[in-house]
Amino acid sequence: MCPSRIPDGEQRGWIIPIGGAEDKESRRRILKRFVEISGGRDARIAVIPTASKLADTGSRYVDLFDRLEAGSATSLEINTREDCERDDVLRTLEDATGVFFTGGNQLRISTIIGGTSAAKAIRTANARGVHVAGTSAGASILSEHMIAFGKEGSSPRGGSVRLAPGLGLTNRFIIDQHFRQRDRLGRLVAALAYNPFAIGIGLDEDTAAFIGPDNTLEVEGSGAITVVDAGGLTFSSMAEARLTEGVCLLGLTVHILVAGATFNLHTRQASPGALQADKS
Repeated sequence: MCPSRIPDGEQRGWIIPIGGAEDKESRRRILKRFVEISGGRDARIAVIPTASKLADTGSRYVDLFDRLEAGSATSLEINTREDCERDDVLRTLEDATGVFFTGGNQLRISTIIGGTSAAKAIRTANARGVHVAGTSAGASILSEHMIAFGKEGSSPRGGSVRLAPGLGLTNRFIIDQHFRQRDRLGRLVAALAYNPFAIGIGLDEDTAAFIGPDNTLEVEGSGAITVVDAGGLTFSSMAEARLTEGVCLLGLTVHILVAGATFNLHTRQASPGALQADKS
């Protein structure tokens, strides 16, 4: 699945994967910035709690965005594929300036929303400038290739990850979340062994990648982002590795980025960004 075509004269909206457990009570830097770029007091945010089985997930985020002084926030209770074709759901998505996917299980999002009118509406909206964010499972779903599940650990193994189609807002990266907290380097690297074109983005908790229309990623939050670039891969044993065997990969580049640092997904260049400016 390739990203939707950007209309002439428009630019893609921001794509904002969040590593989960984002600060909701103190400085709330990530959520505040999402509200700001979505229009602040004029923002119209559509919350999609489909990943969660908890009945109050959507309403809790609506209350949070209200407290952050967003213009309006609406929870879309999408629990079946039929819900994705409802006129009220599609109208809310059409009118939104920001879309927010909550955490839970990313396969619930892909199996319920994937291939529906709601999925098309979100993809089209992002292509014409609407900003789309997601936390935890909601982060994983944003890209074309999605980590469905996998084994924790720092070393990649032949069977350490399973991929599934995501929402397809971009095909440039693969997301993993709760990254350092759940020791997920191995499964992210294994995912890249399947598809070296993509860039791996490992998001710590309370950490987000704000990815602008120019494909520059900027880090926000209290943790770090681990960027794994397989563009220079010279050798991979993935095709021969058994499910429990380690995978040999040569030529990977790894960057550890904290708040203010940037990475260009097109040129594959990392920069300390605001960190460098603070020291000058």
